Amino acid sequence: MHEIVDLLVSTIGSLGYFGIFALMFLESSFFPFPSEVVMIPAGYLAYKGDMNLALVLLSGILGSLAGAWFNYLLALKFGRKFISKIMSNEKIDKLESYFKIHGHISTFTGRLIPGIRQYISFPAGLAKMNSIQFTLYTTLGASIWAIILTMLGYYLGANQELISVYLKQITVATLILLSVLVFWYYKKIK
Repeated sequence: MHEIVDLLVSTIGSLGYFGIFALMFLESSFFPFPSEVVMIPAGYLAYKGDMNLALVLLSGILGSLAGAWFNYLLALKFGRKFISKIMSNEKIDKLESYFKIHGHISTFTGRLIPGIRQYISFPAGLAKMNSIQFTLYTTLGASIWAIILTMLGYYLGANQELISVYLKQITVATLILLSVLVFWYYKKIK
């Protein structure tokens, strides 16, 4: 395990800020690439003084936003035609209506849920979500996740066991907080 951690840290270090941007772009688009293997080693490199913490975060957040926009534009351009092959037009209309009303909260919370964060931009693009709202809520969600991962790397460094434990705990806590937020949101709108 120690060799894998060393490989990730040296790879992120050699790729630099553009590498962080590019890898987070991949993570936020539909390519299955975990952000944990990018931002945690980058945070560790910032702790060691090999990278600037603010630039690590900026690169990660901008990469996430660019990847999300890639998916949004794909869905905007080709989404309805593609989805209509697997879903009825009535269901697509319902999805669009739902996202027009609840797109902001869905985009924000979706960016914080593992396995969903990469794909939440598709329904936003399909529903033609307001681009300013999409950018704002994507950036907020991506920022929170990038900060969490980077700070894990920054404060826990090369201690992979602690990172694994805390990442699981933070993910569970985030999901609980999101559940409370969504519950409050639905109570508020009803």
